[in-house]
Amino acid sequence: MMKKLFKPFLGVYFWLLSVSQVVAVDKYLGGKPKLDVCDGGINTAIGCVPMEMSEFIRWLLSWLFGVAGGIAFVLMVFGFIMLGTSQGDEKKVAGAKETITSAITGLLVSIFAVFILRLIAVNILQIPGLN
Repeated sequence: MMKKLFKPFLGVYFWLLSVSQVVAVDKYLGGKPKLDVCDGGINTAIGCVPMEMSEFIRWLLSWLFGVAGGIAFVLMVFGFIMLGTSQGDEKKVAGAKETITSAITGLLVSIFAVFILRLIAVNILQIPGLN
């Protein structure tokens, strides 16, 4: 019931947000959008996004690993809650252990993906710009 009520309000919120930004550009900048440059990047709502490719990749990877770590943490907490509330049922315990193991495995795969990428792209193929 709440999802049905929440979705239209969320859509209206994002529509109003986009309209307010267009009105602000028209009103304060004379209709000419201006890029807010910050230390070699573009200032956005999520921070300063670098314009250089190597700096952008470094920035993107830090965001992606933050998201991957957050998802793994939430899945581990969910698995531990499932384990704590399983009441000794073997199927629930097995499902909880599988969730925890999958979260840890996913986190390790995402961490080792950087090392594998660096090994293949930089050391073996010697692709310029990824140093």
